Amino acid sequence: MLFKKKEKLRREFNQELFSQLEIAKQEWMRQKSLIEKSVDPSDEIINELKVAETKYFFLLREAKRRKVFLK
Repeated sequence: MLFKKKEKLRREFNQELFSQLEIAKQEWMRQKSLIEKSVDPSDEIINELKVAETKYFFLLREAKRRKVFLK
């Protein structure tokens, strides 16, 4: 009984990780396209891009560490 609950929680957290990963990727790509379209991007926008990129790669490493794959 305990193992079934543990597996269910693991699946739920993995689904949440995938949704956060997708949102982070979209945000990173949005920031990246914004900077590419800018003539002279401000330091604030560049910093936001770096933060978005860091969040995405952190979540990607976490998914790899958990050995989670999208089915």
